Amino acid sequence: MRVLSLMAATVALAASGAPADRDHAQWRGTSSEIQGKVRDKIVGSSWREGCPVAVSKLRLLRVRRWGFDGEVHNGRLVVHRGHDRELLHVFRRLFRKRFPIRRMKLIDAYGADDHRSMNADNTSAFNCRVVAGTSRWSMHAYGTAIDLNPVENPYVTGSGHVSPPAGAPYANRSRDAKGMVHRGDLVVRAFRRIGWKWGGNWDWPRDYQHFSANGQ
Repeated sequence: MRVLSLMAATVALAASGAPADRDHAQWRGTSSEIQGKVRDKIVGSSWREGCPVAVSKLRLLRVRRWGFDGEVHNGRLVVHRGHDRELLHVFRRLFRKRFPIRRMKLIDAYGADDHRSMNADNTSAFNCRVVAGTSRWSMHAYGTAIDLNPVENPYVTGSGHVSPPAGAPYANRSRDAKGMVHRGDLVVRAFRRIGWKWGGNWDWPRDYQHFSANGQ
């Protein structure tokens, strides 16, 4: 297991995800192989036979994050093993800047249903699925994409379609609400430092929640 941590005063954070003392909270993040209960949870759900990446090439990230309640919570993501360490750096930077993330559960908690996960404003990564409306594998199917705060950062088309529907008020990107991502901000810069690109920079549609290793 690989661990990144800041050398600072720390308080224990319960494994259940209970809040920590916000004034002394230290970021922690780990990457581990997919095994045990986590493997049992994802196989047959977000991962299945025929997926373009083997379970052995995926890694479970456990990170501390700031919630919308101003407290520190635990979060979990499944990502490709080739990007686990650099993504830990990203989430460390976001934690240090206290960027809020509402939820960060494995998408299997929502039946591996992308729409259910987005409606819950859940930040997720790996999910063996195709790009909506196509037969082409999504970058999520490789563990090389992350959707961050989907409600505050929705998918918006030129015709005005917004997904998830609760994200409609945030289609106006002149807003500066909690959890939103804006061009050139700390979130975009943190992902850019590891070479990942933001869907908010696409011409149309614009996917404000979406970050990926290849920009797709």
